Amino acid sequence: MREFMLQLTSRLLIMMICLGAVLSVSFAETQDLPDSEIIQPPEPMKGIWVASVLNIDYPKKGTTDPALLKAEAIAILDTAKNTGLNAVFLQVRPTSDAFYPSAYFPWSKYLTGTQGTPPADAFDPLDFWIEEAHLRGIELHAWLNPYRITNKTIHEPPHDFASLTATHPARTNPEWVVAHKDGNLYFDPGIPQVRKLLIDSVMEIVENYAIDGIHFDDYFYPGSDFDDAVTFSTYGQGFYSIKNWRRENVNTLIRDLHRSIQEGPRQVRFGISPFGIWANDTSHPLGSATRGNQTYFSHYADPLTWIREGSIDYIAPQLYWHIGFDIADYHVLLDWWHRATLFSSVDLYIGHAAYRTGNTDPIHPWYGVNEINRQLTLNKGYSGVAGSIFYNYSAFNRSPALQRLLADFYDYPNPIYGSKDAQMPHAN
Repeated sequence: MREFMLQLTSRLLIMMICLGAVLSVSFAETQDLPDSEIIQPPEPMKGIWVASVLNIDYPKKGTTDPALLKAEAIAILDTAKNTGLNAVFLQVRPTSDAFYPSAYFPWSKYLTGTQGTPPADAFDPLDFWIEEAHLRGIELHAWLNPYRITNKTIHEPPHDFASLTATHPARTNPEWVVAHKDGNLYFDPGIPQVRKLLIDSVMEIVENYAIDGIHFDDYFYPGSDFDDAVTFSTYGQGFYSIKNWRRENVNTLIRDLHRSIQEGPRQVRFGISPFGIWANDTSHPLGSATRGNQTYFSHYADPLTWIREGSIDYIAPQLYWHIGFDIADYHVLLDWWHRATLFSSVDLYIGHAAYRTGNTDPIHPWYGVNEINRQLTLNKGYSGVAGSIFYNYSAFNRSPALQRLLADFYDYPNPIYGSKDAQMPHAN
């Protein structure tokens, strides 16, 4: 055994010396190369979420007027550009409706004020956003909510099929729909025809628009009380647990969609921004040292499987808590997600809670913008963190201090701060 260990140690030492020699030669060789031939590391992600549901960020109010829709889009993109951001995640399908002409879903009521009503003059908002973003050197990622059909306010009736257009797939295929206890309608993830609809409708975007990415957020199953027992009895053969079956339904959608995107006509990245806690370590041995809501059990989302399989290109967990928060410590979760992605093909971006900044109490953890600065500084200590995305634009827009912080942090020259057209953030 002692001889074996000596041989193993010697081999490891030789490997390390050889590796060091290779790296030294590589470094020496790059010293003699012109700048144009040296491979530069990719620029970090510096993104902003622009929410359209409930008119949180865009547009401020539903309108068919292309001039107003264009003006608001340009203001958002200019603010992003002037602060050094390089990606916008635009919510183009908030509730099974569209911010672009679609063969599958009606025009969004959040865009024009009435579901099914198009903008005037055949205006295509998504095409405009892409063109204007690319003119500014900004990526445009199409953000979609796959299963959500309605997102009612307290003033709207529950389970409102009548609010949908007559040709909406939820009305023409009511057997695909579950009326949840929260008052909203959802597509049933366990039905194969639903998965086909969702994949086909995403590929409609990939095939027709020069987007840079397809993006899902943290909304999957709305809860453990989802009424899908009949679907499980029909399609759940081979699964003892309805919980595992639900997770596999989501996994299958993501796996099949990623494959379709890869086989598509252009290079488009596919990523997801899950809820920040996969599972607590008291509920699952692989979980984090947290005590919050758990996407593995509440939403039947399993990001660890997506990472392991490489069925996504990036992941952006929503770490919307402050450093030191006892229930969900940002530092604890940053470390957990970093370890989860470290030896995978999946890029790790961090989702930051810009909407929490600006508290006026000096002892509050979200006083001013200090917490975001602490988080960004902490991120720099993790080699696997490839960037950040901030939620949401309205909070960002109303905070010159936050814009100044990011411009300074990203060392962006000649920033322009602040705007008079700010909105207060809402939950998405």
